[in-house]
Amino acid sequence: MRTAAPNRPYGHPRWGRPRPAGASGGGTARPPPRGTPAYRVVMTRIPHETSGEPNPLHALTLDRLRRRTSMKWRTHPEDVLPVWVAEMDVPLAAPVVRAVTEAMELGDTGYPAGTAYAEALAAFADERWGWDGPAVERTAIVPDVMLGVVEMLKLVTGYGDPVVVNPPVYPPFHDFVRHMDRRVVEAPLGPDARLDLDVLEDTFRRVTAGRERAAYLLCSPHNPTGTVHTAEELSAVAALAERYGVRVVADEIHAPLVVGEARFVPYLSVPGGERGLSLMSASKGWNLAGLKAALALAGPEAAGDLARMPEEVGHGPSHVGVLAHTAALRDGTAWLDALLAGLDANRRLLAALLAEHLPDIRHRPGEATYLAWLDCRALGLGDDPADAFLRHGRVALTSGLPFGTGGTGHARLNLATSPEVLEEAVRRMAVAVERRPGR
Repeated sequence: MRTAAPNRPYGHPRWGRPRPAGASGGGTARPPPRGTPAYRVVMTRIPHETSGEPNPLHALTLDRLRRRTSMKWRTHPEDVLPVWVAEMDVPLAAPVVRAVTEAMELGDTGYPAGTAYAEALAAFADERWGWDGPAVERTAIVPDVMLGVVEMLKLVTGYGDPVVVNPPVYPPFHDFVRHMDRRVVEAPLGPDARLDLDVLEDTFRRVTAGRERAAYLLCSPHNPTGTVHTAEELSAVAALAERYGVRVVADEIHAPLVVGEARFVPYLSVPGGERGLSLMSASKGWNLAGLKAALALAGPEAAGDLARMPEEVGHGPSHVGVLAHTAALRDGTAWLDALLAGLDANRRLLAALLAEHLPDIRHRPGEATYLAWLDCRALGLGDDPADAFLRHGRVALTSGLPFGTGGTGHARLNLATSPEVLEEAVRRMAVAVERRPGR
């Protein structure tokens, strides 16, 4: 079985802030019942106890953030406020800083080795999700989650085989699958932004009718909607996959970022998930995208598949990245809890801001991620409202078009920032609506 063995290299002033609904008691976004058409919900609960850590979303000024040289802060001119790509406006957790600093002082910048990352994930999964499933001997380090997805799909599909995705979904799901010469087949989410199991079964039936090998690339929690799939839904997915011979590869990168009463359920933990493959990382939860490292996990019946992954794949992760991700999972949970409380407050703030200043935007607050999926079709901004927000409001959101079916007229907003930046972003969006052609 595959194991990460030790010998393997492997700016604007604040403007009037509306009082969020339920502000006196705090709260989190409660999803409406399945099939409920209303998009705005009352939020009533704070999801995590305060950890004693300061809210990392309050730590950095806009001037300091603009000194960063990453994609978020260098793609657009300085007069544009970026709330698009999945980078958080936070300082790093102190345990991560210590781990990286110690590595630099030691010159510890060689190839990764050992199983500390997998062990840290296993302990985190047991503590946070009550799951003892990440057996170290059924894990392998990979460069990052999407490159890990590619490697897993290579193990269970061949040239031209179908890969099912649930749009609207993270655009690289389409791009990477096509680049590796597999065929993307869409099984769209339902109108409630949840998995439509009837559509999924029909899709599985069609793609396997010619006895082709097929895979299902599951996004869990879902990006961009923030949907957290339930144990019942995932068990139904596993049953369908078994019935039609479809292999499931789960991207679970947003797993640490679940709030409120929702509970993250690892796909490999559900009945029937034994043949599944999963990719996990500390990247999104602790803002470590620039420190490349992720883990591939195999269910008990997929261990042989993971063992066939070329050893060279394990050379791709950054050793410093492995150290950083390990420190985050092992010692960074207090920081994570402070972040989750801050994100929950921002979810409530965004809902209030939109209700007051852009009431025609339809928005169902997500149960996970720090991304808000905005239905802007009633604004009269056309198929790509993000383009209008950028041109007329100088605020950058992510266009909904690359997310596939269901993305037209939508935009994705990154709310992992300070309340002041979030307020300014919505102000600029409102300005863009006022300036739209024909107004």
